[in-house]
Amino acid sequence: MGRGLTIGEFAVATHLSVRTLRRYHESELLVPSTVDRSSGYRYYTTDQIPSAQVIHRLRELDVPLAEVRKILATDDPAVRSELIAGHLDRLQDSLDRTRAAVTSLRRLLRPVPGDDVVELRSEPARLVAGINDVVDLADVLSWYAGAMAEIDAATAANARLGPLGGHYDNDLFTTGRGAVLVYRPVADPPSHGRVQPVELPAAELAVTIHSGPHDDIDVTYGRLGSWVHDHALAVAGPVQETYTVGPQDSPDPSTWRTEVAWPIFRLSGASGR
Repeated sequence: MGRGLTIGEFAVATHLSVRTLRRYHESELLVPSTVDRSSGYRYYTTDQIPSAQVIHRLRELDVPLAEVRKILATDDPAVRSELIAGHLDRLQDSLDRTRAAVTSLRRLLRPVPGDDVVELRSEPARLVAGINDVVDLADVLSWYAGAMAEIDAATAANARLGPLGGHYDNDLFTTGRGAVLVYRPVADPPSHGRVQPVELPAAELAVTIHSGPHDDIDVTYGRLGSWVHDHALAVAGPVQETYTVGPQDSPDPSTWRTEVAWPIFRLSGASGR
């Protein structure tokens, strides 16, 4: 049996730098098969090539060192897959947040024509089928999906009078937990489980349209808030969203249209644009 591959030869075989291999050794991720006591030279076996490449791929995905060690230490494919899948889920969450931030920044830096159009609208009192709850901001999307499905299951399609909507209490944004109402206008709203008749009071609204997915809906909120402030209007209730085209209508997020509205006191001299 030969001395094995030198660190230089191993670097060529794995496409990893000598510096990287030394770092893997120091962190005990990939220990050479032998180290010459007199010279300090490191030698590797060809069997270590796949391990080196696995470590490299995991580190490219920012898998923490402790998890890399766990993955390498187990011979159970199911455990290894579970560890990798857990990190990939966390990575996907991070990618989603990055995509949302990039989308918002692009829109802030390059405003879309029509972004600042706001309409003042009088909304009459309505009786709707709704679900009320107090929700954590981090859970609001999954809660909304479940509530929406319940409302549609409890109401006949031919009784629906308009799109789904939601009212979101200020505390949801300021403290991370607040009251949420999801509803749909229907004829003769039922009482079925969490779904109950809810009377929405008449309101004066400042309304703008958010087009596309909700990754950058914060930009729409900001522009509506600026418009309300610039026109000396006072906010008089929770923000409202109406999903004129939403996930339940189209699988293509680019087609989604959401009305974002704030109930306001309309002062004399204020007008829409």
